[in-house]
Amino acid sequence: MTDNEKKLKQAQHRLEEAQMRNRDKERKARTRRLIQEGAILEKVYPTAVTMDLEELEDFLYRALR
Repeated sequence: MTDNEKKLKQAQHRLEEAQMRNRDKERKARTRRLIQEGAILEKVYPTAVTMDLEELEDFLYRALR
């Protein structure tokens, strides 16, 4: 393997690692946002805690139309 091939391979690996870090950062931000939104929903509408997901989804569709 030549020096240029090694450098190319290292650059590709660094790029892949940077993309993985970015995906992880985006995933964590989405998870945090979903948790916060769920907490707000439960605070505003406490009955949501006792509903199953399908009931809650139906209720929200009806309420927000």
